Amino acid sequence: MARRLKVFRTAIGFHDAYVAAPSRKAALDAWGSDHDLFATGAAELVTEPELTREPLEKPGTVIRRARGTADEHLASIEKDRPKRSRAAAPPRRAPPRPSRAAVDRAEAALAEAEAARRAELDEVVRKIEALSRRKRQLEAKHRRAIDRLTRALDERRSDYDDRLARWREER
Repeated sequence: MARRLKVFRTAIGFHDAYVAAPSRKAALDAWGSDHDLFATGAAELVTEPELTREPLEKPGTVIRRARGTADEHLASIEKDRPKRSRAAAPPRRAPPRPSRAAVDRAEAALAEAEAARRAELDEVVRKIEALSRRKRQLEAKHRRAIDRLTRALDERRSDYDDRLARWREER
Protein backbone atom coordinates (compact mmCIF):
# COMPACT_ATOMS: atom_id res chain seq x y z
CA MET A 1 0.00 0.00 0.00
CA ALA A 2 1.39 3.42 -1.00
CA ARG A 3 2.30 5.80 1.76
CA ARG A 4 0.07 8.77 2.23
CA LEU A 5 1.49 11.93 0.62
CA LYS A 6 1.98 15.13 2.55
CA VAL A 7 2.63 18.58 1.09
CA PHE A 8 5.68 20.52 2.26
CA ARG A 9 6.71 24.12 1.55
CA THR A 10 9.98 26.09 1.70
CA ALA A 11 10.82 29.61 0.62
CA ILE A 12 13.10 30.15 -2.39
CA GLY A 13 13.64 33.87 -2.89
CA PHE A 14 10.34 35.49 -3.89
CA HIS A 15 8.77 32.07 -4.45
CA ASP A 16 7.48 29.19 -2.34
CA ALA A 17 8.48 25.69 -3.44
CA TYR A 18 5.78 23.06 -2.77
CA VAL A 19 6.28 19.32 -3.09
CA ALA A 20 4.05 16.33 -2.35
CA ALA A 21 6.17 13.62 -0.73
CA PRO A 22 5.66 10.73 1.72
CA SER A 23 8.23 12.11 4.21
CA ARG A 24 10.31 15.11 5.13
CA LYS A 25 13.43 13.36 3.81
CA ALA A 26 11.76 12.78 0.43
CA ALA A 27 10.78 16.49 0.31
CA LEU A 28 14.35 17.57 1.08
CA ASP A 29 15.59 15.26 -1.69
CA ALA A 30 13.08 16.77 -4.14
CA TRP A 31 14.30 20.28 -3.28
CA GLY A 32 17.92 19.12 -3.61
CA SER A 33 18.82 20.18 -0.08
CA ASP A 34 21.50 18.52 2.02
CA HIS A 35 20.44 20.40 5.17
CA ASP A 36 17.41 19.76 7.36
CA LEU A 37 15.32 22.82 6.48
CA PHE A 38 12.59 21.63 8.86
CA ALA A 39 14.91 21.82 11.88
CA THR A 40 15.72 25.47 11.15
CA GLY A 41 12.11 26.39 10.42
CA ALA A 42 12.81 27.10 6.76
CA ALA A 43 10.38 24.36 5.63
CA GLU A 44 6.97 23.30 6.92
CA LEU A 45 4.03 20.97 6.42
CA VAL A 46 1.10 22.55 4.51
CA THR A 47 -2.49 21.62 5.39
CA GLU A 48 -4.51 24.26 3.51
CA PRO A 49 -6.52 22.47 0.78
CA GLU A 50 -6.13 25.17 -1.90
CA LEU A 51 -2.32 25.13 -1.48
CA THR A 52 -2.10 21.30 -1.50
CA ARG A 53 -4.22 20.62 -4.59
CA GLU A 54 -1.59 21.19 -7.36
CA PRO A 55 1.35 19.45 -5.60
CA LEU A 56 -0.83 16.38 -4.89
CA GLU A 57 -1.66 16.15 -8.61
CA LYS A 58 2.11 15.96 -9.39
CA PRO A 59 3.79 14.08 -6.51
CA GLY A 60 7.58 14.44 -6.25
CA THR A 61 7.61 17.51 -8.55
CA VAL A 62 8.59 20.88 -7.12
CA ILE A 63 5.86 23.47 -7.76
CA ARG A 64 6.92 27.11 -7.54
CA ARG A 65 4.46 29.85 -6.65
CA ALA A 66 5.18 33.52 -6.24
CA ARG A 67 5.13 34.76 -2.67
CA GLY A 68 2.95 37.84 -2.76
CA THR A 69 2.45 40.17 -5.71
CA ALA A 70 4.92 42.18 -7.72
CA ASP A 71 3.73 45.29 -5.86
CA GLU A 72 4.51 43.63 -2.54
CA HIS A 73 7.94 42.64 -3.83
CA LEU A 74 8.65 46.18 -4.98
CA ALA A 75 7.40 47.56 -1.68
CA SER A 76 9.84 45.33 0.20
CA ILE A 77 12.80 46.94 -1.56
CA GLU A 78 14.45 49.61 0.53
CA LYS A 79 13.52 53.10 -0.47
CA ASP A 80 16.23 55.57 -1.32
CA ARG A 81 17.10 57.21 1.91
CA PRO A 82 18.66 60.61 1.91
CA LYS A 83 22.36 60.24 2.41
CA ARG A 84 23.72 61.39 5.69
CA SER A 85 25.80 64.42 5.36
CA ARG A 86 29.25 63.80 6.56
CA ALA A 87 31.10 66.21 8.66
CA ALA A 88 33.53 68.08 6.52
CA ALA A 89 36.64 66.00 6.50
CA PRO A 90 39.84 67.86 7.02
CA PRO A 91 41.58 68.38 3.70
CA ARG A 92 44.02 65.62 3.04
CA ARG A 93 47.61 66.47 2.48
CA ALA A 94 48.81 65.43 -0.87
CA PRO A 95 51.21 62.53 -0.63
CA PRO A 96 54.83 63.56 -1.00
CA ARG A 97 56.35 63.41 -4.43
CA PRO A 98 58.20 60.13 -4.94
CA SER A 99 61.96 60.31 -4.70
CA ARG A 100 63.83 60.28 -7.99
CA ALA A 101 67.08 59.24 -6.33
CA ALA A 102 66.84 55.60 -7.42
CA VAL A 103 66.18 56.62 -11.04
CA ASP A 104 69.09 59.08 -10.94
CA ARG A 105 71.42 56.40 -9.55
CA ALA A 106 70.32 53.94 -12.23
CA GLU A 107 70.81 56.54 -14.99
CA ALA A 108 74.28 57.39 -13.64
CA ALA A 109 75.24 53.70 -13.50
CA LEU A 110 74.01 53.21 -17.07
CA ALA A 111 75.96 56.25 -18.32
CA GLU A 112 79.08 55.01 -16.52
CA ALA A 113 78.72 51.55 -18.04
CA GLU A 114 78.26 53.01 -21.53
CA ALA A 115 81.33 55.25 -21.10
CA ALA A 116 83.41 52.28 -19.91
CA ARG A 117 82.20 50.24 -22.89
CA ARG A 118 83.12 53.01 -25.33
CA ALA A 119 86.57 53.43 -23.71
CA GLU A 120 87.29 49.70 -23.82
CA LEU A 121 86.14 49.41 -27.43
CA ASP A 122 88.25 52.44 -28.40
CA GLU A 123 91.26 50.80 -26.74
CA VAL A 124 90.61 47.57 -28.64
CA VAL A 125 90.31 49.51 -31.92
CA ARG A 126 93.63 51.28 -31.18
CA LYS A 127 95.29 47.94 -30.47
CA ILE A 128 93.87 46.45 -33.67
CA GLU A 129 95.19 49.40 -35.70
CA ALA A 130 98.61 49.12 -34.01
CA LEU A 131 98.70 45.38 -34.69
CA SER A 132 97.71 45.98 -38.32
CA ARG A 133 100.58 48.46 -38.69
CA ARG A 134 102.98 46.02 -37.01
CA LYS A 135 101.75 43.21 -39.31
CA ARG A 136 102.33 45.35 -42.42
CA GLN A 137 105.81 46.29 -41.16
CA LEU A 138 106.71 42.66 -40.45
CA GLU A 139 105.38 41.52 -43.83
CA ALA A 140 107.47 44.21 -45.59
CA LYS A 141 110.57 43.33 -43.52
CA HIS A 142 110.21 39.61 -44.21
CA ARG A 143 109.41 40.19 -47.87
CA ARG A 144 112.66 42.21 -48.21
CA ALA A 145 114.62 39.51 -46.33
CA ILE A 146 113.13 36.71 -48.45
CA ASP A 147 113.83 38.65 -51.64
CA ARG A 148 117.45 39.21 -50.52
CA LEU A 149 117.88 35.55 -49.54
CA THR A 150 116.25 34.37 -52.78
CA ARG A 151 118.69 36.50 -54.80
CA ALA A 152 121.60 35.10 -52.77
CA LEU A 153 120.34 31.55 -53.33
CA ASP A 154 120.01 32.18 -57.05
CA GLU A 155 123.61 33.53 -57.16
CA ARG A 156 124.97 30.56 -55.21
CA ARG A 157 123.07 28.06 -57.38
CA SER A 158 124.32 29.76 -60.51
CA ASP A 159 127.88 29.73 -59.10
CA TYR A 160 127.50 26.05 -58.10
CA ASP A 161 126.10 25.10 -61.51
CA ASP A 162 129.05 26.87 -63.21
CA ARG A 163 131.63 25.08 -61.01
CA LEU A 164 129.86 21.75 -61.45
CA ALA A 165 129.94 22.16 -65.23
CA ARG A 166 133.69 23.01 -65.13
CA TRP A 167 134.43 20.04 -62.91
CA ARG A 168 132.68 17.69 -65.34
CA GLU A 169 134.69 19.08 -68.21
CA GLU A 170 137.95 18.55 -66.32
CA ARG A 171 137.37 15.03 -65.52
